[in-house]
Amino acid sequence: MSRLQISDDPALLDIGLIHRFLSQQTAWAKDIPRATVERALANSLCLGGYLDGSQIAFARITTDRATFAYLADVFVLPAQRGKGYSKQLMEAVLAHPDLQGLRRFMLATSDAHGLYAQYGFAPPARPATLMERYFPSIYQDQATATASGKAE
Repeated sequence: MSRLQISDDPALLDIGLIHRFLSQQTAWAKDIPRATVERALANSLCLGGYLDGSQIAFARITTDRATFAYLADVFVLPAQRGKGYSKQLMEAVLAHPDLQGLRRFMLATSDAHGLYAQYGFAPPARPATLMERYFPSIYQDQATATASGKAE
C-alpha cells in the first residue's frame, strides 16, 4: 500500500474533482452547485489525499477549532478504494492539531459505520437531545427551479 500524502493546504485542492465527485457520485450532495462547493471549502478545514500529486481522497471538517467539529464530504475515488486510504485520511483528520480537545465531533453516514467506529464514532449517547433541519433534495429543487426560470 502506498502512503497517501495528506495536506490541509487549500491551494492543493482539486476543486473540479471535488465538485464532480460530490455532485455526480454521492447521494448526499447530488447536483450541488459548484459555487456552493467553493463556499463550503472556503469556510471549512479541508484535507486532500494525494498520490503522485493527484488528488484521490478528500475530507471536509466544519469546526470552530475549539469545541465542535462536523466531518462531511469524505471520499476516496472508486479506483483507489480498498487500499487503506480512507483509514489514512481518518488518522490525519483525528491527528490534525486544530481538532484536538474538542467536546463533540459529529458525522452522518449511511454506509461507513464500520470505518468510523474504528475511530471512536458511535451513535449519539443522548439522541433525544439532537435536532436538525434537513433538506435532502435542496440541490435538485434549486436546479429544477433554475431550469424552469423561477430562480437564479
